[in-house]
Amino acid sequence: MSPPYQTMDALEILELYFIENRARLLDIASFLDRIDRYEGAEAARRDYRYTAFQSAVDLLKSGAAGRTAAIQTIFSDPTTEPLESAVGLKAFGAWKGEA
Repeated sequence: MSPPYQTMDALEILELYFIENRARLLDIASFLDRIDRYEGAEAARRDYRYTAFQSAVDLLKSGAAGRTAAIQTIFSDPTTEPLESAVGLKAFGAWKGEA
């Protein structure tokens, strides 16, 4: 029995997914441009979320293998001790670091 999908090569993947990922890059560029245009841009660039985002973009540009896992790690909390309680906490999408 054959799988319900067909194996693609790299060029076929590029052909199939290029436009949607081009749109994602334009969304990212728009996000960064919006930060640059508004008052408080310098403070925003020092924010831990922005610096994590920039680190992820740099890693993406590097061409290194394993970018997905490495980028996920950039945004993740590396601690292993559980919190006593998460009541009242919310997710920010990036780890702020030690308080």
